[in-house]
Amino acid sequence: MLEIKDLHVSYGGIKALRGINIEVPDGKIVTLIGANGAGKSTLLRTISGLVKAESGSIKLDGKEITGLPINKICAEGIALSPEGRHVFSDLTVIENLRIGAYLRNDKKAIEKDLEWVFNLFPRLKERSWQFAGTLSGGEQQMLAVGRALMSKPKILMLDEPSLGLAPLVVQQIFDIIREINNSGVTVLLIEQNANMALKTADIAYVIETGEIVLSGTGKQVLVNPTVREAYLGKKK
Repeated sequence: MLEIKDLHVSYGGIKALRGINIEVPDGKIVTLIGANGAGKSTLLRTISGLVKAESGSIKLDGKEITGLPINKICAEGIALSPEGRHVFSDLTVIENLRIGAYLRNDKKAIEKDLEWVFNLFPRLKERSWQFAGTLSGGEQQMLAVGRALMSKPKILMLDEPSLGLAPLVVQQIFDIIREINNSGVTVLLIEQNANMALKTADIAYVIETGEIVLSGTGKQVLVNPTVREAYLGKKK
């Protein structure tokens, strides 16, 4: 269980997060939807240690992780697949994946997880010795997710996994997110495609200007008239 309580984050005097309270239960898919600039990515970056919290608490399984170094947070079981993919273009697919396991020393388990990632993303296996920079956008997204999985996370955080992808590839990505979750990995998802995110998620939060304004099951939030008008382009 990931618990975030009264989390405040500021950038140069501007409040990015204003007292965020959310819970990410074990084994669930939790999504956070909101407009650009609402604070979604800031939240994931703060959880992963890339951004420092001004105040508040972030606990994983009851252990305070606020303020820990990035590598320690990763070692505790939280992995981030960032917006924009950020694969290492001049390294091969397999080298990118192995970088994801850099904190691990269980060689046999690493090889087993590598095969698991290749089973999830057969395209990556076909291109294992291809340079990451030559992959398509969808393939790079698969690689970014696979790299995060190689750290063997308890919680996989995905920041805009479908951004800029063709509809068919988007469907594939969401099918794989469900498969990852079914394997026992908890997922915290930020996604501009609110319709897909809410249909996939067990729990959903809506964030506006750094504050949580609505929460419920994915289905409850999906049929909320205000959400439908604001994020799904449908009138009340």
